[in-house]
Amino acid sequence: MAEGQTGPGGESLLFLTDDQLRKGIEAMFFAYRGFTADPDRILAEKGYGRAHHRAIHFINRAPGTTVNNLLSILGVTKQSLNRVLRTLIEDGLVESRVGSRDKRERHLYLTETGEALEAELSTAQRARMRGAFRQAGPEAVSGFRQVLEAMMDNDMRRHYARLMDNG
Repeated sequence: MAEGQTGPGGESLLFLTDDQLRKGIEAMFFAYRGFTADPDRILAEKGYGRAHHRAIHFINRAPGTTVNNLLSILGVTKQSLNRVLRTLIEDGLVESRVGSRDKRERHLYLTETGEALEAELSTAQRARMRGAFRQAGPEAVSGFRQVLEAMMDNDMRRHYARLMDNG
């Protein structure tokens, strides 16, 4: 939509009211609930939570990522991440290898079991996104991505760009 155009309800997209913004915030909350509902059920059956899911997702996206990089991406405390990783390693989902150049670094990889869980979780989320994207159409998909990217902090945008560059 070009500058100055109006949206489907006739509202100007440049001058959103607090009520329009509140509706967007609420839509985001409810969409997030839907987006996480299927993985939450799968994770609960296995005794895991969303923190485990996020760790598994980003280790899968960047095999060999370091603990420090994962800390930066997830924005959690070292203590919190260590709890999650300890569980995933003990349960045979993640393997931690000592760095070849720096022995202090730990590089993280999913095991076959971890890859299977990640595939189950991402398949559920892709199905939900695919359905929503098809229903909304290509312009909405592009606009949605632009809005999400615009909401990211600079640090997160850099992480995101790196992931997009790596396929």
